[in-house]
Amino acid sequence: MYKSFSMELAGRTLTVDVGRVAAQANGAAFMHYGDTVVLSTATASEKPREGIDFFPLSVEFEEKMYAVGKIPGGFNKREGKASENAILTSRVIDRPMRPLFPKDYRNDVTLNNLVMSVDPDCSPELTAMLGSAIAASISDIPFDGPCAMTQIGLIDGEFIVNPTSDQKRVSEMALTVASTREKVIMIEAGAKEVPEQTMIDAIFKAHEVNQEIIQFIDTIVAECGKPKHSYESYAVPEELFEAIKEIVPPEEMEEAVFTDEKQKREENIRVITERLEEAFADNEEWLAKLGDAIYQYEKKTVRKMILKDHKRPDGRGIKEIRPLAAEIDLLPRVHGSGMFTRGQTQILNACTLAPLSEAQRLDGLDENETTKRYMHHYNFPSYSVGETKPSRGPGRREIGHGALAERALVPVLPSEEEFPYAIRTVSETMESNGSTSQASICASTLSLMAAGVPIKTMVAGISCGLVTGETDDDYIVLTDIQGLEDFFGDMDFKVGGTHKGITAIQMDIKIHGLTRPIIEEAIARCREARLYIMDEVMAPVISEPRKTLSKYAPKIKQITIDPQKIGDVVGKQGKVINKIIEETGVKIDIDDSGAVNVCGTDAAMIDKAISIIESIVTDIEPGMIFTGKVARIMNFGAFVELAPNKDGMIHISKLSDRRVGKVEDVVNIGDEVTVKVIEVDKMGRINLSMRPSDLAKKEDTKAKKTEDAE
Repeated sequence: MYKSFSMELAGRTLTVDVGRVAAQANGAAFMHYGDTVVLSTATASEKPREGIDFFPLSVEFEEKMYAVGKIPGGFNKREGKASENAILTSRVIDRPMRPLFPKDYRNDVTLNNLVMSVDPDCSPELTAMLGSAIAASISDIPFDGPCAMTQIGLIDGEFIVNPTSDQKRVSEMALTVASTREKVIMIEAGAKEVPEQTMIDAIFKAHEVNQEIIQFIDTIVAECGKPKHSYESYAVPEELFEAIKEIVPPEEMEEAVFTDEKQKREENIRVITERLEEAFADNEEWLAKLGDAIYQYEKKTVRKMILKDHKRPDGRGIKEIRPLAAEIDLLPRVHGSGMFTRGQTQILNACTLAPLSEAQRLDGLDENETTKRYMHHYNFPSYSVGETKPSRGPGRREIGHGALAERALVPVLPSEEEFPYAIRTVSETMESNGSTSQASICASTLSLMAAGVPIKTMVAGISCGLVTGETDDDYIVLTDIQGLEDFFGDMDFKVGGTHKGITAIQMDIKIHGLTRPIIEEAIARCREARLYIMDEVMAPVISEPRKTLSKYAPKIKQITIDPQKIGDVVGKQGKVINKIIEETGVKIDIDDSGAVNVCGTDAAMIDKAISIIESIVTDIEPGMIFTGKVARIMNFGAFVELAPNKDGMIHISKLSDRRVGKVEDVVNIGDEVTVKVIEVDKMGRINLSMRPSDLAKKEDTKAKKTEDAE
């Protein structure tokens, strides 16, 4: 027998069925939000996984095409690997929930979300986020929940809770916030240059709504929650810590980590590790936990230095940014390139322009988004951190970092009408020591401007960190965290934006939440650093987009034709348009509204293609003059191709002002001739003349009009 629970959430009913399906999972919530249905389950292995020093959590978001009444494309006709949206949704669920599981828990845990029905006005992503929190909370898996998530939009200055599909299209903000009872634990945002204070107010509006959801979850847990099971703790024994300190005193560990060179620090720790391995060679139990113990020792040392002594490992001040550098045009043949360096973090970005037909096609559950015109891809090769391993394609981290930079830049891109191009930027990580995603934003901005993409303004990104003490008011916020401060700190607060406001936020934490003063200080610090980067580092290199495109970039000209004449341009089975493409070497895209984009690298060929298209769609009238090729010759005259599928006839008497005995005496097949339209008869037949006297009449008419005007 199952139990059902309901609440009103943003004007729609959220219903949770417990015990109705998936009864063998540790926890299962059958979620209904409007007509959106998601099955969220939480399962854990009976025994811990051997030989690991981390909590093995997996989060899945499975998009089933039947949920929107579609059969998957391709030959296989079944869902394959996770889409980019599914991966990003999994990350948004993982990031707030992971810190709420015990750090020393080594049992495999999977949070699975099966999307079974989609109501466009009730986000399946949000439903899955809430479902995962409920499934984990009612399960017997150790979990310090509940937590809740809310989405916020901004329309005409008003905050919209869990916006509908139509509201999302016009919203100035797409914000997702996760909370526990007391604090904010995750922030994800994309925004159209929203001011910092507005963003802060939106975050805490979501936090208020989350408290209502948590109260609802509490009622479910009270009736259906299972007792949490005990588990084998993998915490480092205190005796091991004390033994390590005897061999490596705190002063020595401080000296080992206090350097601005990542490689030197790693070498120092390697030497210490070898000493300890030798010292504990006879104690297998301690050797098994030595790696985690050294990590914890190093972490405590760094945190104490920062929080109590206000000393950062590389010697910087708390608000100080690492050395910065910006360059453009490193890659001569690409359409645009830019490199941004911050300390030992370096990103080289390349921009590529293409016709709109090259936009990415999306095959997912969101019926509103079928293509993506701007694509930002991020790569993180092993050499960027001095490691050796083969490339296996982008993982979830790479996809997440690319999406964050993409989100930060979309608000400043020109419209398709202003700039009819598909745009791809690729961030190659040359070197990494923290905040490569934010360096990607800066490098992408440089390459876009270098490529001549007319972005509205510059965008930069920066990350702030956090180290906390025993109380809520015992903390320190760090500007521009490097890798070590990210690993051992409590927060990675990334903010991208312009001079005007925020375009993207991604916040990850390792503790049980942030207070409002911490969030406000982090956002203020990021703004201060962001403006410095744009004004003092990026602007001196390139302050605005170039006025012209690279000579290697495709040139696109756009014309508009009568939509009813699209078929004339395309021709039967595409014969007409393919002939134009073959003759000129251009690419032609036509949409249903009649917008025609002609793309190529040769400006003369683009103009020629446009001229042909215009001749096809232009109604031919008497008095018009054309240049065309002789297509056929008959005894009585010659037929000239004025445009594809448009021929006119020159009667033999109209070939010359003098008498012509034979058509071939004047023209032959393939000759290019200039003709004048004499008549278009009732049958649509076009009669032409090549006689100089007829061609001159147009010039005389022009001359007369000029005289009259004078």
